[in-house]
Amino acid sequence: MKLASIKNQTRDGKLVVVSKDLSRYIPVPHIAETMQQALDNWAVVEGQLQEVYLALTQGELADALAFEAGQCESPLPRAYQWADGSAYVNHVELVRKARSAEIPESFWTDPLMYQGGSDDFIGPEDDVLLPSDEWGVDFEAEVAVITDDVPMGVSSDNAGDYVRLVMLVNDVSLRGLIPGELAKGFGFFQSKPASAFTPVAVTPDELGSHWRDSKLHLPLLSEYNGKAFGKPQAGEDMTFNFAQLIAHAAKTRNLGAGAVIGSGTVSNKQGTQWGTSIEEGGVGYSCIAEVRMIETIRDGKPSTSFMKFGDSIKIEMFDEDGNNLFGSIEQKIKKA
Repeated sequence: MKLASIKNQTRDGKLVVVSKDLSRYIPVPHIAETMQQALDNWAVVEGQLQEVYLALTQGELADALAFEAGQCESPLPRAYQWADGSAYVNHVELVRKARSAEIPESFWTDPLMYQGGSDDFIGPEDDVLLPSDEWGVDFEAEVAVITDDVPMGVSSDNAGDYVRLVMLVNDVSLRGLIPGELAKGFGFFQSKPASAFTPVAVTPDELGSHWRDSKLHLPLLSEYNGKAFGKPQAGEDMTFNFAQLIAHAAKTRNLGAGAVIGSGTVSNKQGTQWGTSIEEGGVGYSCIAEVRMIETIRDGKPSTSFMKFGDSIKIEMFDEDGNNLFGSIEQKIKKA
């Protein structure tokens, strides 16, 4: 099934069930008023929500409303937990290669992960508001999951069973602030402003065979300023699947229902050492930083600029029949 949070006068939005084709929706306050409330009581409400979804998709609910992504908050407008991994080691290797640094062997067996700010997510069509565009503004197209309650110490063999919803994310990064923060030895904070998620989150069963081995096996599309920028396969070159990422996050703590776990920037090697752009016949990239790293490796310095005020990014995913599975993230960078 497909769920979303419609904007209202509250911080957490109004939970709605969305039809399979993303054309209609219906509120379900008799089941759960918010996405978080549904996740807190998933075992009780899942079946009820599924019944509504089937009726809505089959056109049996005459009071259904027209669905518009611009009406939506992120599926969870705020969350108790947002932990973003770096499951595509090709991305990490590329970034380090540009500064002539090798990746430690442990990066292939122990995933990187940072704890992001989860109190202020951006709506899927809301502008990304920033004080300055001189900080190296970048988008990062990723896949994310929302979990149920996850017990501390869960094994990677079992962690995938706790995935309740899947969505896409634009993990906004300020590349110019990252080096200074990491040099302090205490991780990201100012360099990772609010992230944005697709208008719709879907249950894994809705994805059919595309969801297997705790990975989403479809191309992730990025369109930058109206031009195709990336279409890497999200299921390829993913060193750590979502079960492994969840187990990593839960190694020393319980995860509460509604925890959001990100994949990190989706990145393919494309059969070459680093991959190639769409213009060169490759699948492109899911962030500007990778293009700049390749330019540095090839030419000694980057030539592609980071995002400026007025630039736009669109992130989405389609199945083989051309159906937009999650709706689209469509945003512009604007001055706060």
